[in-house]
Amino acid sequence: MTKRDIKQQVQTRFGEVAANYLASAVHASGADLEVMARCAPRRPGSVVLDAGCGAGHTAMAFAPDVAWVYACDFTGSMLKQVKLLARQRHAANVTPQLADIEDLPFPDDSFDIVTSRYSAHHWLHPERALDEIRRVLRDNGSFIISDIMASEDYAQDTFLQTIELLRDPSHVRDYRISEWRALLSGAGFRAEVIHKFELELHFRKWTTRMETPRQNREMIKSIFREASQDIRRGFQLPDQIDSDDFSFFIPGAVLKTQATV
Repeated sequence: MTKRDIKQQVQTRFGEVAANYLASAVHASGADLEVMARCAPRRPGSVVLDAGCGAGHTAMAFAPDVAWVYACDFTGSMLKQVKLLARQRHAANVTPQLADIEDLPFPDDSFDIVTSRYSAHHWLHPERALDEIRRVLRDNGSFIISDIMASEDYAQDTFLQTIELLRDPSHVRDYRISEWRALLSGAGFRAEVIHKFELELHFRKWTTRMETPRQNREMIKSIFREASQDIRRGFQLPDQIDSDDFSFFIPGAVLKTQATV
């Protein structure tokens, strides 16, 4: 599959389910979102870019305390959700922007803060995306990322990528924290992990949000049932999986980075 094909798949899949993400409790709230919103030093004149904004929940978390937020996404249907949410929140300082993270339509040194939440696992070329973020971020600006983080254990890592891909074929990779440190350092960022969390996912809601086909849902449940004890403990799987009404947990983290001069 070519780069163009993969990116087209992202646009198609998320275009079909955009409204689900506006209503998603996982995306609308969470301790990681609260950590992101309070960890960046911002002033009334600050300008923020929310990269891969989805329905706009992260953009809205920053909007009350800054001058302007550009909510950037690769899918036009998602930006329609941003406009709806901005109207609901009376956030007149949020501008939706259609853009590819690997080719941002902004001049150098445009932003004081760049954020990305639950988006980076779709980046086809993370090095290129991070170079673009560094380019548009002012010296000493902050880049704050929250995402699912694969385990450093290879078996746990492989298991996570497998269920993610079955649920959403546009998934690229949940990177490990060690991988993020290396990627960020290579792009000119100093990174620190400021928050780790276990994200609880209800299976029915998780698969319905992405409109995962029934056969894929059944495959994921079969993989869950056959998982080793280590995997079952790692993902906090229930003893019995007989329906779609159960929850499990996947690891995540918030990384705060500083752009080096």
